[in-house]
Amino acid sequence: MQPIIVYLEPWEFSPTVLITCILLIAAYVRGLALTRHAGGAVGFWRPLSFFVGLGLIYIALQTYFDFLAQHMFWIHRLQVLFLHHAGPFLMALAGPWDTIARGVPRGLRERVFRPIFGSRAVRSLYGFLQHPLVAPLMFVGIIYFWLIPAVHFTAMLDVNRYRIMNWSMVVDGMLFWWIMVAPLSAQGHAKLPYLTRIVILIFVALLQIPLGAYITFRGSIIYNVYGICGRAWAINPMTDQQIGGLLTWIPPAMMCAVNMLVILRYMLHEQGGRPSAESTLANAVNV
Repeated sequence: MQPIIVYLEPWEFSPTVLITCILLIAAYVRGLALTRHAGGAVGFWRPLSFFVGLGLIYIALQTYFDFLAQHMFWIHRLQVLFLHHAGPFLMALAGPWDTIARGVPRGLRERVFRPIFGSRAVRSLYGFLQHPLVAPLMFVGIIYFWLIPAVHFTAMLDVNRYRIMNWSMVVDGMLFWWIMVAPLSAQGHAKLPYLTRIVILIFVALLQIPLGAYITFRGSIIYNVYGICGRAWAINPMTDQQIGGLLTWIPPAMMCAVNMLVILRYMLHEQGGRPSAESTLANAVNV
């Protein structure tokens, strides 16, 4: 029996993933410390949501889970669920960006990040990507694109395309869920009305249903790349595909429903008087 540490080691080590996670954690923890030192409320739910979300992304990319995802279709779809849905959703729900910015050393923040993220080109690109028509189409479109059989085949065999696929899921997920879960009082995002967000979430859920249903009920194997690579476990190829189809279909729709509950919670609390961000998040998590 293999020791547990073997399953926690990276299958294909990526210094980019490791360094990104370390820097995010360092900036976030420092930002929390500075907030506490200044007398601000740190709370419990925001840090928990942030670390769980980032942890899911790290597990999906830098543990033995990544090996399984390359050799089992249904685990690959679970990996996408972590990278594109659950991980980014939980991180966005924590609203960590002000805390992270506070944790970045002042000189680095003023000389590097502010000129970059404050430039007109970056702000224009961000505004375009966060447009209420563009954001949901990109969010669903990227799922459809990487599941085109020919595209999926090459992505699972070419390490560079595989990494591009995974990173595109994370970045797009962060962009989408941030505008979906951020309170209207939050800074630095497209302030979509809550009812508009609910319509977008319904639209996104409905677009993912036919894709998941097609994969689930298709009578033949769509993604034969897993037969070529060899499946990690002894499982019927059709069963592998059907479970993957269900993971493409049901959990993403449930994520949209959870987001709607968060939005409804925001609406109810703002009607009764704007609460602190910490109490709003705690109530949202407890839905």
